[in-house]
Amino acid sequence: MTDMLLLITMHVSKEIFMEYVLITGGTSGIGYELARVFAQNGFGILIAASNSEKLSMVKNSLSEEFHTEVETYKKDLSKFGAAEELYKEITGGHSEISVLVNNAGYGLKGETQNIGIEEDRNMLILNMMTLAELTKLFLKDRYQKGSGKVLNVSSTGAFQPGPYTSSFFASKAFVLSYSRAVRYEAKTWNTGLHIMSRCYKDRFLSKRGSQNSKGCHESGECGPACISQPDEK
Repeated sequence: MTDMLLLITMHVSKEIFMEYVLITGGTSGIGYELARVFAQNGFGILIAASNSEKLSMVKNSLSEEFHTEVETYKKDLSKFGAAEELYKEITGGHSEISVLVNNAGYGLKGETQNIGIEEDRNMLILNMMTLAELTKLFLKDRYQKGSGKVLNVSSTGAFQPGPYTSSFFASKAFVLSYSRAVRYEAKTWNTGLHIMSRCYKDRFLSKRGSQNSKGCHESGECGPACISQPDEK
């Protein structure tokens, strides 16, 4: 995993003088570790998440450790329209985002009829719609520039149906399929744009009615094991 991330950061840094990476859900776990890797390689770090306290802690931590620019955006990306709002806020000051990392997401566990409709809706918006909308908005800019990277974080749940995690597994199957399709489309533009989806084992699902009543966590809490990935042809 680390070697792959270093390859991405080194390749982009050679192409663009000033680089920024946008990481959604970058306040813990995978998202935070990605932020550290990019910061170590001289990137300006933009992090979007819903927890203002964690955002402040991460900003201070990365700034002190790597002496790089870190900006945070408090945004609930599980709501319709939040992705476009975030894009407009960021592009007002940073039109040269070199890398987009769609990492934010969470899962709900339980029999589907026992999971609230609004809870399911918010999860699906975050895991699928926000990811797709940010990818669309980013691609328009990067096609014009002729370079860029998109990393969409998926899950091993993308490869099979998931009883008691039905909506979550389905949402991650969407991430994998969508990323592969858009990656193919990007080839026709004959640019250096690269799109990939990395899949990790998840351990952030909680059963409805258990001690953790919300039944969800940030994707940053999922395990580090990389099990599979799309073909890179």
